[in-house]
Amino acid sequence: MKTRYFLFSLLVAVPSIVFSQKAGISNSYLNNRLPLIEKPYIELPIGSIKPKGWLLEMLERQKTGATGKMDELYPQVMGKRNGWLGGDGDQWERGPYWIDGLLPLAYILDDQQLKNKVQPWIESILGSQRKDGNFGPAKDYPNESGIQRDNAADWWPRMVVLKILQQYYSATKDRRVVRFFSNYFKYQLKELPVKPLDHWTFWAKYRAADNLQAVYWLYNITGEKFLLDLGNLLHQQSYDFVEMFLNSNKLSDFNSIHCVNLAQGLKEPLIYYQQTPDSMYYQAVKRGLADIRKYNGQPQGMFGGDEGLHGNSPTQGSELCSAVELMYSLEKMLEITGDVDFADHIERIAFNALPSQVSDDFMDKQYFQQANQVAVTRHARNFYEDAHHEGTDICYGTLSGYPCCFSNMHQGWPKFTQNLWYATADKGIAALLFSPSEVIASVGTGEHAVHITEETYYPVDDVIKFFINFPDKKLGEVGFPFHVRIPSWSKQPMLSVNGKQIEVHRSGEIAVIDRKWKSGDIVELKLPMEVETSRWFENSIAVERGPLVYGLEMEENWEKKEFTENDKAQFGNHYYEVTSPTKWNYGILDFKKENINDHFEVIIDHNKQKSKFFWNKEYAPIKIKTKAKEIVSWNLYNEMAGPLPFSVSKGRGNVEEISLIPYGCTTLRISEFPLVR
Repeated sequence: MKTRYFLFSLLVAVPSIVFSQKAGISNSYLNNRLPLIEKPYIELPIGSIKPKGWLLEMLERQKTGATGKMDELYPQVMGKRNGWLGGDGDQWERGPYWIDGLLPLAYILDDQQLKNKVQPWIESILGSQRKDGNFGPAKDYPNESGIQRDNAADWWPRMVVLKILQQYYSATKDRRVVRFFSNYFKYQLKELPVKPLDHWTFWAKYRAADNLQAVYWLYNITGEKFLLDLGNLLHQQSYDFVEMFLNSNKLSDFNSIHCVNLAQGLKEPLIYYQQTPDSMYYQAVKRGLADIRKYNGQPQGMFGGDEGLHGNSPTQGSELCSAVELMYSLEKMLEITGDVDFADHIERIAFNALPSQVSDDFMDKQYFQQANQVAVTRHARNFYEDAHHEGTDICYGTLSGYPCCFSNMHQGWPKFTQNLWYATADKGIAALLFSPSEVIASVGTGEHAVHITEETYYPVDDVIKFFINFPDKKLGEVGFPFHVRIPSWSKQPMLSVNGKQIEVHRSGEIAVIDRKWKSGDIVELKLPMEVETSRWFENSIAVERGPLVYGLEMEENWEKKEFTENDKAQFGNHYYEVTSPTKWNYGILDFKKENINDHFEVIIDHNKQKSKFFWNKEYAPIKIKTKAKEIVSWNLYNEMAGPLPFSVSKGRGNVEEISLIPYGCTTLRISEFPLVR
């Protein structure tokens, strides 16, 4: 048997024929279509990928939590009066936001009860299309507290609906969606010159990438040439992120852009790159992400934006909507480029920011989180939104802060699950993100079904095993390439097939194992995780190990409080404050890089590591012990950690041992530590 191993590193997206059958796409038009750079990685139909282990538990908690109950928890918006259901209630984004997460959850879990909640929205939307091709709410209503009844004609919320219908088609192959899209895009091509993206509100101009990716999705099905004209028009009317990233200093300016607009819009150059493959678009996105990290970045993969862009202090808020939208943007860019940096970034957000910003039962959320967060209380902080939300911005609740995140948080884990596995343009399969799961897909020139089970406790363990089987027992061997990402943080990765090691020692690339496979083959990827540190605000450090960032372990006292009658309409019935008696104002003792392993001790609880749920302080499976000193001058300010002391400072307390746990397991934490002598 001949096996070929090679490393695959995409610096630019490569032109290739789409492996159409993987994505449920007809390829009858391919010979006559106009040129379009196509994705090396193709999203599999919803339902092909099934979560297992801890990831299944996260989705089950969504089902029994807010995602499965938004119509009960938030009836004034998600109930029968919603404009997308034909009612006179909320006409804008919040209803579609919910369905954008509920639909993939329903079909990934194959849950009929959730599907039954989705279907009326789908039927109402499809049935709302008018003769001119437009669809959805068509009438504005007078103001009513707590709901958005105006701007019914706005382009922006329709972009969310396009994402919903793409997912619905992926799950059901309902051809009504194709006709619906074609009619709407003809309407857009006619109307946008007269009523451009920012005609009603500015949101659509910044978020046009969601519209543009749907246009290219349809083009890959129908090959209709007018869609490329529409693609050019949408790009021209979109906010110019290339100019922003390459030729301006806006990413270093406070409040130069809305945080969610940035998270959603930064993918636009690479989405458009599929039609116009100029390397400038790729370079712009890479430069933009680097500058976001430099001027606004936080260790958990997010950036200061509360709601405007607000710098890199670890006490600036980072919005939950930004987290799930940045994940989605990175997922779309990963498909187009195969860039390992994008995959690393997705995992950094998913395994750090996301679990810490939503309650364990998925019923309550934080509008903003802080990288250094030592008290979750109802109090005004130095956020842009302080004047509007009565100090509720970091409290856990339903509508606390602002209701957009309660509506939009649902897409994070389902879409992460959907992007664990991809079909490939070379008729193989790819594991580019890692979590316990299983997948069924077609591979090889014969398009044979393969079933692969991924067994792992990643990200709290470093071993990932893939078990390969063919449902057709008559098959002997099937040749296809198996793509496996090697994370950039891994120092000495080891990849083996049936116990025989492959010579792969390079990180930040994609290993491709091209061979004939048979049922029972096992691929094992071992990613040794070493403690490392990265530099942040005021020369502070974050402690990292593999894809996880670590924060100070603190006691948590949760207290549920009721809003007064005057506040309930705006913020919901209740909120949670979280406080702690734990001392937090520590600096980690300075050390030499070559002595890092002597400075940090890793302790793993193997029983907790195997738990179905480990995303809280009680079940945190890993601790890192290190030496620290109290910085007595570093105190509370506005019920948050005061200005961060510059590293290296002089500690005046005694040397103490402190414990760090994964950021995603924390509610209260310090994750950016000063260094002290």
